[in-house]
Amino acid sequence: MPAFKTLDDLTDIAGKRVLVRVDLNVPVSGGKVTDTTRIERVAPTILELSGKGAKVILLAHFGRPKGAPVADMSLKLIAPSVESVLDHSVLFADDCIGEPAATAVAEMQNGDILLLENTRFHAGEEKNGPDFTAALAANGDIYVNDAFSAAHRAHASTEGLAHHLPAYAGRTMQAELEALEKGLGEPVKPVVAIVGGAKVSTKIDLLMNLVKKVDALVIGGGMANTFIAARGTSVGKSLCEHDLAETAKQIMIEAANAKCAIVLPVDGVVAREFKAGAANEVVDIDAIPADAMMLDVGPKSVEVITGWIERAETLVWNGPLGAFEIEPFDAATVAAAKVAAAQTKAGKLVSVAGGGDTVSALNHAGVADDFTYVSTAGGAFLEWMEGKELPGVAVLTRG
Repeated sequence: MPAFKTLDDLTDIAGKRVLVRVDLNVPVSGGKVTDTTRIERVAPTILELSGKGAKVILLAHFGRPKGAPVADMSLKLIAPSVESVLDHSVLFADDCIGEPAATAVAEMQNGDILLLENTRFHAGEEKNGPDFTAALAANGDIYVNDAFSAAHRAHASTEGLAHHLPAYAGRTMQAELEALEKGLGEPVKPVVAIVGGAKVSTKIDLLMNLVKKVDALVIGGGMANTFIAARGTSVGKSLCEHDLAETAKQIMIEAANAKCAIVLPVDGVVAREFKAGAANEVVDIDAIPADAMMLDVGPKSVEVITGWIERAETLVWNGPLGAFEIEPFDAATVAAAKVAAAQTKAGKLVSVAGGGDTVSALNHAGVADDFTYVSTAGGAFLEWMEGKELPGVAVLTRG
């Protein structure tokens, strides 16, 4: 991985205006934040800079206001939760550029924390417009990006500012990049990837990239059915993209050429209703009834998957193995997650996981804290797994 500067490279910053891009795009219900995980992730960077006497100026987006102010997408709604998590007073400015921002910045004392209004209230943010970027930069001396989750977007606050100000990675960005380097950049082999989810169509680039980089690719969830059907096996009424059979075959060919083992279910838990507690049975993969659907991989498959996890030195995970949201179809995901967590705790495995459903599944299994790193980045994590360059990361490594 190309070198990038971190907060360790920042010295004598007392009194410096530090623009910090953070992810405050948190879930809100009834005007209140319902999950502060993303705020908690950026707290160390904010508090470290504040503690060193910097004037910390937070840049963030919230929702999709499409370049114009929207009352219920104001970061003013998020400010109380930021204050609570930081246990530090947080000032607020009604705009991220212009007179409101300039006045608020000018009135800051060393160590103060200021939250500027939603950057996406301006069209120049998503367009990475030069005038808007320059207006943002006018309020800072230093730029710190701590929002890996937005690093796949070349926006003004995620990419453009690094061309105007000395740029550094925040602690969350640093931890993410270091974890991802261990996951696929320069991993210790053997490397196993688990990829689940509903559809192959959303993860073609991901699968094509992974088969060239890992020793074994475990495919679960609804997408496994597409591969099983492509091999000529009936999957009954299971979720399946039959029109992607040729794509699945091509991925298997690419895997064979790269000497990557494709691990598909050998048995499954099938039911005739998609609901919690539905009557179900375990069948071999070539015996799925015509009127049933596979909602989880079976115990023999779990044994195979955990065997691969136990042999691995590195594990990368994106997507559940079954319909983990409803019992009993969470069993395989929970079982595999617990084995991965145990291997990690024993110092035998580097485990990196990410993606919304994956995070939820690991939390459901009660093991998220035991993984080496769990990314909350969503789209950015997926694009990294696809092997794509992330503009917000690339710009930190220039020069």
